[in-house]
Amino acid sequence: MTDSEHPQTTSGNHPAGGAESAGTPGPLTGVIIGLDIGGTKTRGVRFEDGVSVADESAGSANVQNVSREQAALNLADLFARIGGGQVSQVYAGAGGIDTDDDAAALAALIEPHVPGAKVTVVHDSRLLLAAGGASTGVAVIAGTGSAAWGRNAAGEEARAGGWGYLLGDEGSGYWLGREAVRHSLRRMNQGLPEDQLTDALLAACGADHPNRLIALFHSPETGRRFWAQQARLVVDAAAAGHAVSQELLDQAGQDLAGLAAQALRKLGIDGPVILGSGLGMNVVPLQDSFRSHLVAAGVTDVRVLDQDPVFGVLKLVSEASGSD
Repeated sequence: MTDSEHPQTTSGNHPAGGAESAGTPGPLTGVIIGLDIGGTKTRGVRFEDGVSVADESAGSANVQNVSREQAALNLADLFARIGGGQVSQVYAGAGGIDTDDDAAALAALIEPHVPGAKVTVVHDSRLLLAAGGASTGVAVIAGTGSAAWGRNAAGEEARAGGWGYLLGDEGSGYWLGREAVRHSLRRMNQGLPEDQLTDALLAACGADHPNRLIALFHSPETGRRFWAQQARLVVDAAAAGHAVSQELLDQAGQDLAGLAAQALRKLGIDGPVILGSGLGMNVVPLQDSFRSHLVAAGVTDVRVLDQDPVFGVLKLVSEASGSD
């Protein structure tokens, strides 16, 4: 797949009574459901005539992180609370949508909850760029995982990273959690006493010695989500002055900036770059590092997302209709 072949699937037809069949103008008429499917949770917002009327979350429906059966159960839970019925469109962004087959498989899980609706599935970084109010530029996800995606004025698309936790995800929550474990094990091997970060990690894991972290890390009882949640320990330790934790946040920002720079070079543009997702929107030292490394590379239009990516759905629906 080339960089310009961004996977997306669209299926279904507008139900009777939807925006098109009623003859009403505007792409946002009727019920649109936006889904942001991350590695930890699935966020769903129900829009009626362009206005948010319900906002719910459920467990992850990303089959890279949970089984297909669990993903289906989590979607059922979400739609039971957010409502299905006469929905005109569902626009879903998810991590790991790397091929048309990936997109089609996720759409097949969504469709039973919204019979007749138009279902569109894209990579979740596309939601982020739209939520930042940009039609062109590069969006960088810094959450459970990490990835960059962008588009230029010619419609060409490029991605960097997003390879998953076994191959990459530098700068992500999982990466920070794993690095906290590695730091603790290195100190153990060097015969050094447990430090602030190690103490916090052991307490969070219910372990009495760093050596127990090895088995716990490889245990089926923990996983990507568990270790991503331990990123907060690095953030807290950095705020308390722990030098290694501060270095880890700076490295995370540098690695994320590198993903953005790769996508910018492929597209031949100089911005904007929009940073989002859980870590990206909430961890100021990471934001500062991200911005400073991009500025050093000559990229000055760097923004931090100020609303959740799922709210980019309305812009994407408008753009798809040619109205934006």
